[in-house]
This record gives sequence, structure tokens and C-alpha cells, in this order.
Amino acid sequence: MNLNLTKPIIFFDLETTGVNIASDRIVEISILKVFPNGNKESKTWLVNPEIEIPVEASAIHGITNEKVVMEPTFKELAPKINELIADCDLAGFNSNRFDIPLLAEELMRSGIDFDMNNRKAIDVQVIFHKKEQRTLSAGYQFYCGKNLEDAHSAEADTNATYEILLAQLEKYEDIGNTVDSLSEFSSHRDRADFAGFVLYNEQGNEIFSFGKYKGRTVEEVLIENPGYFAWMQNADFPLYTKKVLKDIKERMNTAKNELSDAEKLRALQLKFNNK
Repeated sequence: MNLNLTKPIIFFDLETTGVNIASDRIVEISILKVFPNGNKESKTWLVNPEIEIPVEASAIHGITNEKVVMEPTFKELAPKINELIADCDLAGFNSNRFDIPLLAEELMRSGIDFDMNNRKAIDVQVIFHKKEQRTLSAGYQFYCGKNLEDAHSAEADTNATYEILLAQLEKYEDIGNTVDSLSEFSSHRDRADFAGFVLYNEQGNEIFSFGKYKGRTVEEVLIENPGYFAWMQNADFPLYTKKVLKDIKERMNTAKNELSDAEKLRALQLKFNNK
């Protein structure tokens, strides 16, 4: 099967200073934009992370502080990257857990709002692991019959990821070839944020996945303990997690303002009775 697209999809890979979504930075980004008609557009940038690249990270991807010192910062590249990925679905290898969350952090840190509304995400690694349990290099050999040269080069990994997905479409008819079906298959569980601090329960309500309020709905907690929202906004949580909480709080305020007088009275009575 060919990949069935209704709008462009972005395959991308990041090389970074580390694996902490909240504090680490991008040092290289490669983007492959695939259009519904099969046309492709690709861009690769080295990025000055404005922090030291640890020796351990350089040993993996080969990008040193000296190599990026004269390169643009992510903030300088952000408008171009945001324009390139606008109105596109996203795909990568381990992208749901790492690349998309970190890209979101970098964009939001640069003053650009990032939202997954009206986007789908395909994680080729999840499809691979559900079907074969392998690494990217092994997957490239398994699906494409090729050795992955320059592994941990963002451009090589990005192109390999795209080729693997096309090979997966040929091998597994049951995963479908639309972005919707592939996105659903490559999801582990429903998350409201990227980092998994806020999940969806079976009823589709946002719940906390950690701490003393684990398993309770966000709305219930914010009503019971309004200070918890302020604490999370000021603590070291990813920016996208904070954005999700802000959206929930704004939704709650909108719903509250739309209540009738009778409903508002009933809500006050319930709040009083719960004390």
C-alpha cells in the first residue's frame, strides 16, 4: 500500500543535548515534508543550543560545541520551521515520546504557540515494536534490506524512518495506510499532554497520572484545590503540559460563565455540602 495522505505530513528527527524534554535543546533538526501527490521537500539545520553539549551526547551524534557555535539558534529558525510544519501531520521514530514533545517545547520557548489540535501523529517506532521489536538500524535492515549509514545523523534517520513506514505499509495490510489509522495504531495510550502527566480516562476526561491526585480528574482537583494549578505553572513541568492545564482551566471558566442562575445556585449548594 502507498501512504494515503489528505494533507502534507512531516517526517522529522532531532539530535539534542540530552533526553530531558524540559531542559535539553535541539542541536540538529531534519525535516522531510511529504505531500499528498507524492512530492517531497526536505530541510536540515544545525542549531546552536545556547548551552553546552555534553561529551556523552556528542559521542552519539558527533555534533560538538565547536561545530554549532556559528550556527543559528532555534529561536532564529523557529519561524521557518513553524511555517514548514503548519497544517501538517507529524511522524518520526520514537516521536510521540520525545521528538514531538521537545519540538513543542522549543517552539513555545521561542514564543510560537504549538498545538496538536487538528494534527495526527504517527510513531514509526511504535508500529515497529508492536510488530517486530527492533531498533531503527535493525528496522532499516529488516524492512528495507539496507544498512543505515550515518546512524544518529538527523537527516539519515529521518529518511530511513520514511522508508521504513513505506515498507511497513507493504508488509502489514492490517495497519491501514491513512494518517488516522496509522496514528491510532502507533499510540500507546491516550495522553492529554506529551509527557504523560495528564491522561484521558475511559470517559474521555483529563486525569492526573502522578502525585497525590493520581487518577482524579483535573477539573475536580482544580475546583477542590485551586492552588494546585498555580503550583504546576511555577514548577518544572514541560511548557506543553502547562498549556494543557491552562486550556482546561479556561474551558472550566467558560462553562461556568454559561451556567444559568439556577445551575450556578445548584453548584454553590453542592460546593457547600461538600465542605
